[in-house]
Amino acid sequence: MIRLVRELYQYRGLLISLVQRELKARYRGSFLGFLWTFLNPTLHMLVYVLLFTVVMKQNIPNFPFFMFTGLLPWIWFSTSVGGGASAISDRRDLLTKVRFPAQVLPTSVVVTNLCNFVLSMPLMLAMGIAYGQWPTWHVVLFPVVVLIQLTFTLALTYILAAINVTFRDLQHIVGNLLTLWFFATPVLYPLSTIQDESFRSLMMALNPMVSLMTSYQAIFYEHRLPDSGPLLALAAVSVVLLWGASSIFESRREEFAESI
Repeated sequence: MIRLVRELYQYRGLLISLVQRELKARYRGSFLGFLWTFLNPTLHMLVYVLLFTVVMKQNIPNFPFFMFTGLLPWIWFSTSVGGGASAISDRRDLLTKVRFPAQVLPTSVVVTNLCNFVLSMPLMLAMGIAYGQWPTWHVVLFPVVVLIQLTFTLALTYILAAINVTFRDLQHIVGNLLTLWFFATPVLYPLSTIQDESFRSLMMALNPMVSLMTSYQAIFYEHRLPDSGPLLALAAVSVVLLWGASSIFESRREEFAESI
């Protein structure tokens, strides 16, 4: 774990360069360019707002804002995991020509999407203000929740990227699993809508994203502190998972160049 942090810091120049290149290339040639950073989550939101306010009516106050508080971090997570799964196999040319820690590649995907997430936050805050939901002092815990999500996302992305080098079908399987995972996570609905308490507890135990989504909703929508128990448990699990994932990378580092 310490070695991972040290190596990422040592190769921070390469990491920053990859993130900058990805951010510039993402919307290169498009007419609206950087504005797609705001338009993509907004269009996602409009689709679900139409579905859940017209077709399947929800009785949630300020539903678009409620949904947006969970949708933005979910987009960061899903695009990072979906894109990071193939980060090593897609950049085989770079990995074979230059010697550097393979972790830099999936890390650059996660950090790029983190930048998009952070850049989209003013849009969410503006929407909240439009609904009369001004930020409160609880936002001081926002960086903590982001750090926990970053740790968990990096760990999961490392594991998937390492496996995908030899099992290329995984990147296609991940896309379908993320769709299922999305609807099993309280982004479009409050966790309280699940009446069965035992099933709700099971969801929180088996789905790490539940704690994260409810934490963002607590901070920005409910204006309260997130539940510390589940969040601290997820933080501990994420650190252990990241340590295990980095160990997998260390043990398979020499195999990556040969396999791809």
